Amino acid sequence: MANRSDETTASSIDWDAEAATFDDEPDHGLRDAGARRAWAVRLASWLPARPGDVLDLGCGTGTLSLLAAEQGHRVTGVDLSPAMVARARAKLAGRDAVFITGDAAAPPVGGQRFDAVLVRHVLWTLPDPGRALRHWRELLRPGGRLVLVEGVWGSVAPVGMAADRLASLLAPLAGETRVERLSDDPSLWGREVADERYAVVVIPE
Repeated sequence: MANRSDETTASSIDWDAEAATFDDEPDHGLRDAGARRAWAVRLASWLPARPGDVLDLGCGTGTLSLLAAEQGHRVTGVDLSPAMVARARAKLAGRDAVFITGDAAAPPVGGQRFDAVLVRHVLWTLPDPGRALRHWRELLRPGGRLVLVEGVWGSVAPVGMAADRLASLLAPLAGETRVERLSDDPSLWGREVADERYAVVVIPE
């Protein structure tokens, strides 16, 4: 959910207050047809080809959840902000989707298991990202995958997670890992970007 830059940190943001304007950012609301199409194409290449159960952690207002649902997946979204969850529920009304208020690091999904765990711009905000990754792996069905979209934002006081650090956190999970650079595609962000933005798809052993 988070991708603020410079002096702003995730812990200092009131996400309930941000919910009303969250989709104004080009890569959040995907209101531009080109941006929406670009994210839909990427998401289709990251998620399983067959419709399955997708857990969208830090789902925000549900924009990626909506794209996943449109591709035939059954979506469970989790976000710490009740206001974000309310907007996600409205955005996906009538679709095969459920949204829960809860902690992305320990999502309240009980014994449910998923074909994919999708996490965008959240991992860097967590106090123990390695522990979160291990827990998310446990939420996968055999052959399931983690889809992690991260980056480093800002020039004054950069925030985020560099790809090499994420690679080191993923090493204990082993399995198949694919890294995809996203900085070179301005259609995803609504503008040219110079910082590090990437996606990692992991199919643990």
